Amino acid sequence: MHWACILFPHFAVDGVQRQRPPSARPLAMLTGPAHRRVVHAVNDAAAARGLKARLSVQAAQALTSDCDWVEFDASAMERDRQLLAAWAYGFSSQVSLAFDDALVLEIGQSIALFGPWPDFERRLRLELDDLGFRHRIVAAPNAWAARTLANVHDGLGVDAPQLSGAIGRLPVAAAGFAPDVTEAFTRMGLRRLNQVMAAPREGIARRFPPHVLDWVDALCGRVVPLRMYRPPSTFQRRMEFDHEIELTSGLLFPLRRLVGDLATFVRARDGGVQRFQVVFEHDRFESTVLDVGMLAPERDALRLLDVACHRLDRLTLKAPVRAVSIVADDLPPFVPPSGDLFEEHPQGALSFDQLRERLRARLGDTEVHGMATDFDHRPERAWRRQRERNEPLAALADARPAWMLEKPILFRARHRVLFGPERVESGWWDGDDVRRDYYIVETDAGQVAWVYAASGERGPFMLHGFFA
Repeated sequence: MHWACILFPHFAVDGVQRQRPPSARPLAMLTGPAHRRVVHAVNDAAAARGLKARLSVQAAQALTSDCDWVEFDASAMERDRQLLAAWAYGFSSQVSLAFDDALVLEIGQSIALFGPWPDFERRLRLELDDLGFRHRIVAAPNAWAARTLANVHDGLGVDAPQLSGAIGRLPVAAAGFAPDVTEAFTRMGLRRLNQVMAAPREGIARRFPPHVLDWVDALCGRVVPLRMYRPPSTFQRRMEFDHEIELTSGLLFPLRRLVGDLATFVRARDGGVQRFQVVFEHDRFESTVLDVGMLAPERDALRLLDVACHRLDRLTLKAPVRAVSIVADDLPPFVPPSGDLFEEHPQGALSFDQLRERLRARLGDTEVHGMATDFDHRPERAWRRQRERNEPLAALADARPAWMLEKPILFRARHRVLFGPERVESGWWDGDDVRRDYYIVETDAGQVAWVYAASGERGPFMLHGFFA
C-alpha cells in the first residue's frame, strides 16, 4: 500500500476566504473568552501588517484598523473537513480524517486508474486550487509517515527503501507531537526521530500516552489501524454572511460556491443529484425555499448552477438574505449521456438536455414536457404529457400529422383526396362518442392536410391538422 497525505497549513482561513469574493483586505479570525480574545489565524494581507496567531485583540487592532474580524467557527471547519474527505473519496475508497489538519488517502490502487504519481499529484493540486484550499502533498509507504514528512516537505514522494532515512533525519520538534511530548523527548536526549524509533517500546509506553506509541510504531512500519471515512447519504452546506444581501445578483457568488461543493460531493460518490433545495434565510421572516429539480440526474457544476440561476431569476425574496444553504437528499446513480465518438458541437451550443433544463427553469416545470402515445383511437386523446423525453412515434408518423389543431375548423380549400377514408369510432363508454371518416388531402397550394367528415359522408370536411 502507498499513502498520500494532504496537509492544509492555512485551513481555517482558507475555509472563510473561499466563501467570499476575492479581496486584498486583511482578515483575522478571533477566538477565546470575552475577557481574553486572541487571534486564531490570519490571511497573508494581515500577516504582512504584523498580525499573527495568539496575538491579543488589542495588540492586533493597534497594528491595523482596516481589517475584517471573523469569529473562529470549529463547526465550519468540521464541515470543510467532511467536504474534502468526500472529494478525496472520489480518488480512493480508503480516506481517513484521523489527523486534525490533514487527510490521508491510499493511492497504491488509484495510480492504476489515474496515472503515475506525478500526474496524479498534479490533478490533486489543480482540484484543490479550484476548491480554494492551500496545501502540501507528500507520498509515503504508510499514512503516518506521509503525515510526518508533510510537516517539513511538499511534493516529496518516498518508497520503502528511502523511508527510514527520510524519517530519521527529521527533528523531533518537526514530527507533529504535542509540545509537552516534544519537550519530554528532548529531555531524554532524543532529538531526532531515528533516535525515537530506536528507543525501547516499553519505555515509550510507560512515559507517554498511547497515541504517541502508535505514532512511533507506525513510523517503524508496524500496522496501526485508521478510522476510514464513509460518505453520508445526504448533502447539506450553509453559508452565512456578515451583512444582509438584498439583490439576487449578490447571491450568485455564494450560490456558485455551494453548487460547486454539491457537484464535488456527488462526483466523489460516483452519482448525481436530481433535486435539491436552496434555502435563503432572513432575520425576521420565514426562509424562502427554492426547489431545483432536473429531469435526469446531473453532476456538472456549471449545468447545476445554470438551472439554479434561471430559477432564482423567477424567485421573489421575502426580505434581505442573511444566510443561504443547499440541501440535497435525492442522489440517484448518474448515467453519462451517450454520444458519437466524433460528434462536434459549435462553441456555445446547448445540447438538447441542457436546453430542456434551461427552458424548464425559465418557464416552469409544467410548461415544458415530453409527449407519449396513449391507448385511445380519438386523435385529440391519443397522446399525453410526460416528464421524460418524447417516446418514438414512428408508428404514427405516416398516418397522423405533426401539427394538430386544438379544435377542428371548417375546411374550405380546393383539394384532391390522396388517401381515405379511415374510420374512427370510439368513446361510447365515456359520453364523448366519435364517429368520423378521415382523409389525407392535398390543397391547390401544395399543403397536405388531415380532414374528416361524418361517418359515411363525403362532406363537409373539418380540418384537423397538417402534415409536414
